[in-house]
Amino acid sequence: MTLIMGIVNVTPDSFSDGGRYLDADAAIAHGLALHAAGAAVLDVGGESTRPGAPPVDPAVEQQRVLPVVTALAAAGAVVSIDTMHAATAVAAVAAGARIVNDVSGGLADPEMLPAVSASGAEVVLQHWRGPSTEMYARADYADLAAEVTGELEGRVRAAAAAGISPDRVILDPGIGFGKRGAQNWQALRALERVVALGPRVLVGTSRKRFLAELLTDASAAAGSGAADASAAAPVDTARLDLATAVTSVLAAQAGVWAVRVHDVGATRDALAVARAWSGGAG
Repeated sequence: MTLIMGIVNVTPDSFSDGGRYLDADAAIAHGLALHAAGAAVLDVGGESTRPGAPPVDPAVEQQRVLPVVTALAAAGAVVSIDTMHAATAVAAVAAGARIVNDVSGGLADPEMLPAVSASGAEVVLQHWRGPSTEMYARADYADLAAEVTGELEGRVRAAAAAGISPDRVILDPGIGFGKRGAQNWQALRALERVVALGPRVLVGTSRKRFLAELLTDASAAAGSGAADASAAAPVDTARLDLATAVTSVLAAQAGVWAVRVHDVGATRDALAVARAWSGGAG
């Protein structure tokens, strides 16, 4: 059964909910609500990875996330720490996190893989081609499916060389990272190839730009007098969450281990419908 990872952004500038949960008490309450709604894992992050986001000092990042990680782990939740910094990963695991979610796949900080190896935590290795300020400059592929799969396979080998066995590794194709518009759909269509690598696979499409672009185009096409997509109204969060839930179901059908989302309830319900349809429930 595909699990749900709920997003807890303890940041002032994340693309969807930046600032709403910067206060530790608000972030803890939000995390507990996501857990009650069906999130099997809570992914706590203190640094935005939206395109163009500036880096955050690890000391600031830890000040934001450690109280939240500590409280959520103490409440019985499985906590993941979303960080590219080895020092933050080590501190968060000591505070109760069980998974390190590194969007750089261990490339941003050379100490990350050795640190995770020593900690005993599991690790998410995402496909990554550079920091937020440069990600789109490197979004050129001759064969996206083959290159993403091959680069992820390389990260599995790097983890093994650091002493992290494949059963502790979770792969993420990096939807929205180093991929423009339609390239994200190509990556999603290649999910079964990523799953075939062996480690568990995590997919995060939640509220991302490529979904907003799709829905904006759909609105413009359906409207009268809209000359192009830019003439359509901005896509609201409810529509993005519905689109996210659909992609989550399709990812589950491709065999992924978990989906990372903002709206846990919508995705929980969509996955339940898909299981009932396939004969797994109901």
